[in-house]
Amino acid sequence: MKKIIEINGMSCEHCQARVEKALNELDGVDAKVELKKKRAVVNLTKDVSDQQLKDVVTEAGYEVVSITEKKGLFS
Repeated sequence: MKKIIEINGMSCEHCQARVEKALNELDGVDAKVELKKKRAVVNLTKDVSDQQLKDVVTEAGYEVVSITEKKGLFS
């Protein structure tokens, strides 16, 4: 399953790396943070709740605006 996390507060590559590292430390998460789009694209290989994803980003010091499931042919 693929999810998109919209994130406020990231302003530089350090922010990007911090959020990406925090998300990737969760078991079952493979995340790629896109600084310019202010979002993270997350591939889940295990069941990880939206609340767990939100908590990790918040603990890293950033605000989660939304989490949506990416649906479609290429997800």
